[in-house]
Amino acid sequence: MAGGPAGAYERMLAVAVAALHEREPERLWPMVAAALPGLCGGESLIYKLGEWTDRTGAMGLSPAAAAHLGRIDDIGDGAMAVLRRGYPFADHYATAGAVRRPGTAHRMAGRGWARSRTAGTISRLMDADHVLAIPLPGTSTPVTGCLVYRAGADFTEDQVRAAEQLQPLLAGVEQQRQLLERLRASTAAREAPEATADSRLTPRQVTVLLLLADALTASAIAHRLGISVRTVHKHVESLYRKLGTRDRVSTVLRAQEIGLLPRRAGR
Repeated sequence: MAGGPAGAYERMLAVAVAALHEREPERLWPMVAAALPGLCGGESLIYKLGEWTDRTGAMGLSPAAAAHLGRIDDIGDGAMAVLRRGYPFADHYATAGAVRRPGTAHRMAGRGWARSRTAGTISRLMDADHVLAIPLPGTSTPVTGCLVYRAGADFTEDQVRAAEQLQPLLAGVEQQRQLLERLRASTAAREAPEATADSRLTPRQVTVLLLLADALTASAIAHRLGISVRTVHKHVESLYRKLGTRDRVSTVLRAQEIGLLPRRAGR
């Protein structure tokens, strides 16, 4: 990593701190995309989140990738399909039992990589020769995460290991983004007519409620929010009082009923 291990660690820590303080979910991944390539020896980056195919799905660009590609909507259907398909990573990570560790296209595809349509496309569009995949751990779609690009020599083993060290940070950023999205939706719901003045929650209580809905323990919630377990219990007691409930399950169901939480699929 450029600047040596100490410098890279400081930049990684700065990204983590900035992500924890960011309150606009749509700003999180662009912020990470700007910093991540330099932390693992890359030059540009494309990130993919959630479900996607070779025709649909959310994608975002680092500033360097945007400089090459322009607006992502202007790339063209054929080239976009190639980028979305994620050769050779989709096949690799979709294999049963495949470990979701970072890896390079050349190491996965061997000599076939340089002759592939994907290699030709990224050379033409992005002036790059090599790709490093950094999948989000715990995801089910083949290439949910980041694809980092560079020209010249392939990524080194040290750079691949650096990418592996960054995986927990990326997973945390995505978890934070999803929580902020749900918090935004719940903030609007707090003012819904169904919610009485007495049942309106503070932002912190809404955050605890969201984590209760994810079945986190009081200890896990305390660790996630950087507060004491005792404080978590106080927030939970306030939720019970305001929502007129006695336990976690009924609290989550009541919050869904009055629009403070989105209803889960199938309910």
